[in-house]
Amino acid sequence: MPMQATRSRGMRKYAQNSPQAAARIVALTLVADGDVGQAELELLDALAVHRHLGLERDALHAVIDAFCEDLLSSKQLNWAYVCAVDEYTLASLMAEVNEPALQRKVLALCIKLAEVDDHVAEGESIVLSAAMAHWRLSVQTLNTATTRE
Repeated sequence: MPMQATRSRGMRKYAQNSPQAAARIVALTLVADGDVGQAELELLDALAVHRHLGLERDALHAVIDAFCEDLLSSKQLNWAYVCAVDEYTLASLMAEVNEPALQRKVLALCIKLAEVDDHVAEGESIVLSAAMAHWRLSVQTLNTATTRE
């Protein structure tokens, strides 16, 4: 049975710690620099991100598409800025994932996606920094998590 989402302030809301909530943060990382590159899409499959998050491949892409739809229908989308969402929305998205192991997993995947083109853009950096701040993760904790994968 697919996860139902409700809308709040223009963005869908997913259940706390659901695969969809985690996938949406991955989606935010993908679009944070204003361009979803071929290398990022290929890495999604190479890393089997959908499996790490507990989703089928098509379900991950559906969450990414839904996130982009939400951005397009919201008044906050403005690619003149480096991150596609405002601080309130960013905090709301991060708050949907509060399980520490899932937070570390999502952040590790997001870092890999942001680094795939050998350049972490400013928008991607904002998302990664926000995740670390909202989830109170240290670089040391993150390094430990990424070496286990």
